[in-house]
Amino acid sequence: MTLKNTDLQNRREQAVPRGVATLLPKFAARASNSEIWDVEGKRYIDFASGIAVLNTGHNHPKIIEAVKAQIDRFSHTCFQVMPYDGYIELAEKLNTLVPGDSPKQTLFLSTGAEAVENAIKIARVATGRSGVIAFGGGFHGRTMLGMALTGKVAPYKAGFGPFPAEIYHAPFPNAYLGISEDAALKALDQLFKADVEPSRVAAIIIEPVQGEGGFNVAPPTFLQALRKICNEHGILLIVDEIQTGFARTGKMFATEYAGIEPDLMTLAKSLAGGFPLSAVTGKAALMNAAQPGGLGGTYAGSPLACAAALAVLEVIQEDNLMARANEVGALLRGRLQEMAEDNQLTCIGEVRGLGAMVAVELVKDREAQRPDADLARAVVREAAEDGLILLSCGTRGNVIRFLCPLTISDKLLHEGMDILHQVLKRLV
Repeated sequence: MTLKNTDLQNRREQAVPRGVATLLPKFAARASNSEIWDVEGKRYIDFASGIAVLNTGHNHPKIIEAVKAQIDRFSHTCFQVMPYDGYIELAEKLNTLVPGDSPKQTLFLSTGAEAVENAIKIARVATGRSGVIAFGGGFHGRTMLGMALTGKVAPYKAGFGPFPAEIYHAPFPNAYLGISEDAALKALDQLFKADVEPSRVAAIIIEPVQGEGGFNVAPPTFLQALRKICNEHGILLIVDEIQTGFARTGKMFATEYAGIEPDLMTLAKSLAGGFPLSAVTGKAALMNAAQPGGLGGTYAGSPLACAAALAVLEVIQEDNLMARANEVGALLRGRLQEMAEDNQLTCIGEVRGLGAMVAVELVKDREAQRPDADLARAVVREAAEDGLILLSCGTRGNVIRFLCPLTISDKLLHEGMDILHQVLKRLV
């Protein structure tokens, strides 16, 4: 029996709740590197990477080989019951890769939201404080604490409250929308005066490049200022590198551009090349604050995912994916700037990003204060019909983000950008 997208979509609507939003009514059959084929045989260029999970591409042979070898050994024991070498080896590697000279330790989990929750747990037990500061436009997961930290109401928080207490939000610097770095720092100072004294704050958590928020890049000087503020007040700085990590921005971690050492770092997505794995890596003195049994999880640090992650780290180095990220980003930004110079495409407001983490803001008549979310939705829909998978994002819903595998060829990059160009000209 030949599967059809329409039949599967009908079954999906009956079997799966609508809250699990699906971008496309198309169903994957197979994938290779930066291409996916649906059940009807149509081929798509993948500019989404499963939401930044596949920096090393779909089904990288080295990663698949490593997972198959681990399956032949064992698939699960639960690290808290009977530990295994892969968990230890991967922790040792991350402890040396995460920025900073302090001795590090690593805890493995399954999802990014779990990593965030555990980072907050560690920060609270290590400091004896309860308050946490996050940023407007930030995204930290769909658990109750993750939603509380997330700085975007629709669709993530609407209707799900009340949320955990003692979570505060400060503005994220965004020059395009008129929020300067100085204004963001003054707002943080005002938060300390009006809402919570610094001595009650356990941690400040920030994405060095906001993911769901619109690929807004935190200036290195802003991260340096946060590091100084945290040092002054005994607050821990948690850097959420879940979407930015593992070569996406042209360095192993985006934090490296600021030259600071986080107290704790959350990791996930491209860590294990498509297998569920997340991590908290941080200063050993802090990581050891929780009592035995206070951290962990049944599936946390799956041996299959650890094997995949070890292979991912090898691929990043062997294929020089950090340099490749900068090449991919330069190509994407160059093509987008060319489109922006087309007088027909006055919908392009700003092109921004770091490394291969690139985005374009769609507006009306090049006016920053006139976001065009309808156009962004139409672009995603029409591009898919033409064989290109794109994602939108942003607090205003008007940003198209580019998350293609770093292993993609220039030929496919250009083909994908040609499709985007044609779609934009058709829609405006």
